[in-house]
Amino acid sequence: MKALLMSKPGDVKVTELPIPEPKENEVLIRVRMAGICTNDIRDYKGDCSYSYPRIGGHEYGGVIEKLGSAVNTDRFAVGQRVVPYIINIDRECHYCRTGNENICFHHAQSAIFTNPDGISGYCGFSQYVAAKAEDLFIYDEETSFEKMAFTEPLACVVNSINRTNIELGDDVVVIGGGTMGLLHVMVAKLRGARVIVSEPQASRREKALELGATDVIDPIHTDAVAEVKSLTEGRGAAVVFNTTASPVLMGQAMEMTAPCGTCVAFSSMHPNDPLPVDAGAMHSLQKTLTGAVSPTIKSFYQAYELINKGLLDPTVLMDRVFDYRSFDNAMACAMRPDTYKVLVSFGDD
Repeated sequence: MKALLMSKPGDVKVTELPIPEPKENEVLIRVRMAGICTNDIRDYKGDCSYSYPRIGGHEYGGVIEKLGSAVNTDRFAVGQRVVPYIINIDRECHYCRTGNENICFHHAQSAIFTNPDGISGYCGFSQYVAAKAEDLFIYDEETSFEKMAFTEPLACVVNSINRTNIELGDDVVVIGGGTMGLLHVMVAKLRGARVIVSEPQASRREKALELGATDVIDPIHTDAVAEVKSLTEGRGAAVVFNTTASPVLMGQAMEMTAPCGTCVAFSSMHPNDPLPVDAGAMHSLQKTLTGAVSPTIKSFYQAYELINKGLLDPTVLMDRVFDYRSFDNAMACAMRPDTYKVLVSFGDD
């Protein structure tokens, strides 16, 4: 099979590798479409501590090519369109057993990140991947591979939304109008919220309005906190999501949060500097600051349901699709500050 093997940061080559043989409880997936995530970009730049060689790509979908000997044939069949839950959980630890499997430490310590004996990575940037049958979500035949590739990023956003208690009519602020920020807009609207977006790029502010934001703010030329207060009768927003990597903006996000409200640190911080947060306001105004990382199985299932039932079309945020043989061009496109989701196609060959 062909795989996009990274031997070191920035050095990705189409490489011929053996097709994985699925274990008895696994299926072999023929990858059709994979998205480039911000973490793939950081990996490409060398801004990580993963081992090499490496095959990235965790936002992918495809079709079942082969079944392991013990896979339930009443449920799974060759040719089905599937996406896997990509977190390598142990299903035994405290976090897995309390509904927080997205932070299972077994995953963080697995060969996905560091593999001294071979290739690390999720391996979605390759033509074939072996996955546990119990981790699969089966899509309808009518669902496009482009939509399927959005399952994991949408699931991350659903998990973020689920970390709050958005109620009908609530004011919600989303800081950042990139792909993940605008997915927050779309899901928060489904929850019945009025959504305000703070984003410096004019084109992204326009996109936010197209996708249902009620108001947009240019934080470069106006006081974003004052604007939020003005739009919310001086209270601030019931929920604020910071979808940027800036720790400085976490301080601003907390200022935008209303008393008794919730502020979510959605993105990983780069650089991971201490947060300039007013702890006194957290105490006296009962504000909650929390984080959100990766999807739980429940949020992954909810994202799958939203896409499969046509309740949300994430491809409105699809920027371009590149053939896998043009990966460097795809990555260059994804690294631009004005693009949305860039996908890599593995086609039919």
